[in-house]
Amino acid sequence: MRFIQLLIIALIVFLIYMAFKYILNPKRKLELAHEQKRYYLLDDPKDVRKNFLLTYKGVLFEGEKYLGTTANAFEVVSVDIWPHSIPALNGMVREDFEFIEEKVLEVYPNAKIYWKEPIGTFMRKTNNKNEPFQE
Repeated sequence: MRFIQLLIIALIVFLIYMAFKYILNPKRKLELAHEQKRYYLLDDPKDVRKNFLLTYKGVLFEGEKYLGTTANAFEVVSVDIWPHSIPALNGMVREDFEFIEEKVLEVYPNAKIYWKEPIGTFMRKTNNKNEPFQE
C-alpha cells in the first residue's frame, strides 16, 4: 500500500515538472507569438553556428549568423535574414523591416544585416517608411 502512495506522489511530481517544462519551452513561446502576431526572437547567442528564428506580425523569419573579427574579439559580424513564407510579407512596410534590424542589432551590435531576396531589393528601392511590401 505504501508503495502505491509513493508511486502516485512520484507521478504527480513528474506531471508538474512536465507542465512547467512545457510552459517554459522557448519553441512554444515562439509559436504562441507567431499565432498572436507579436515579436519574439528565439536565439542562442552563445552558439554562432545555430540559426535564430524571429517572428513579427505573423511572419516567421530565419537568420544565419557569421563570425568574424572586430577590434576586440571574435564576434558576429554578419547576419543574413530571410522569411519562411514570402506571401506572408504582404502588408509589411519598410518600417517593419527596420524594426527587425534594430532588434537583431541589440543582440549583435557589430553585425551588418543582409536581407535575402525579395526583401533586399525592396529595402534598396524604398525610402518611404510606410510603403507596403509587394511581391
